[in-house]
Amino acid sequence: MSAGLPPGSVVAVIVTMHRRELLTQSLRALATQTHPIAHVVVVDNGPAEPARDVVEAAGLPTTYLLSHHNLGGAGGFALGMLYALAMGADWIWCADDDGRPSDEAVLDTLLNCAERHELAEVSPLVSDVADPSRLAFPLRRGLRWRRDPAQLGDTEVLWNYASLFNGALFRASTLDRVGVPDLRLFSRGDETEIHRRLRRSGLRFGTCLRTAYIHPSGTEEFKPILGGRLSAQYPDDPGKRYYTYRNRGYLMAQPGMRWLLPLEWVRFGWFFLVGRRDPRGLREWLALTRDGRRERFTPR
Repeated sequence: MSAGLPPGSVVAVIVTMHRRELLTQSLRALATQTHPIAHVVVVDNGPAEPARDVVEAAGLPTTYLLSHHNLGGAGGFALGMLYALAMGADWIWCADDDGRPSDEAVLDTLLNCAERHELAEVSPLVSDVADPSRLAFPLRRGLRWRRDPAQLGDTEVLWNYASLFNGALFRASTLDRVGVPDLRLFSRGDETEIHRRLRRSGLRFGTCLRTAYIHPSGTEEFKPILGGRLSAQYPDDPGKRYYTYRNRGYLMAQPGMRWLLPLEWVRFGWFFLVGRRDPRGLREWLALTRDGRRERFTPR
């Protein structure tokens, strides 16, 4: 191994931009894990407010990569993952600059779960930092969205579902099979694309329900429709909305996700025309999803 990493080494990857205080909390949580982290790779997309001093003060073996081109979340994780692979990591742990492990044993629990169940990738539950008894993001089971972990059953592993990239743990060999995130997606949807590749790869993966990563809630973006039987994602921020809908259009055109397209028409047609009475919003959604299907990845 070129970097002298011992067998079984875990390299954590964090992508950050202008979140110095939150990054400090994330690095502090990584430093207290009961299972040692061999190295941390931090990709910083914010050269106007670099965080090198924050990273160096963490007391962890780190590599700080300051990007003078904004790679987004997708490109940042791609760079960090490839760097970790080049170092000789056997496991790549996707950390976060606005989230952190819920306790000191999260990495230990994930590794133990992955080994016992022979998982190629394993994720923790992602809990709301303001209320850890609730999920930070709704989790779809069938056509229903769940926000309460108690609704997920008493099993240890939720098979074939993983929240990426908040605390997701990958074997190096898994990335050889499924690849790294697509730079073109920039943000919003890159995690869904890797999830799609995992499902099509035939590899065993899932969510360990015995541990959690805490993260700010994103449930407010998911607006209930049809009496709560379905929901439609509507970020209030125009930039987030742009990437969400454009990238969703690309994803709906990919193998393994095309069956969802009719459901998307129902959900967003109802949401914009009946729920919001917003024909202009529907036209925007149609235009952005069409750009995504045609792979017109114009930056915002």
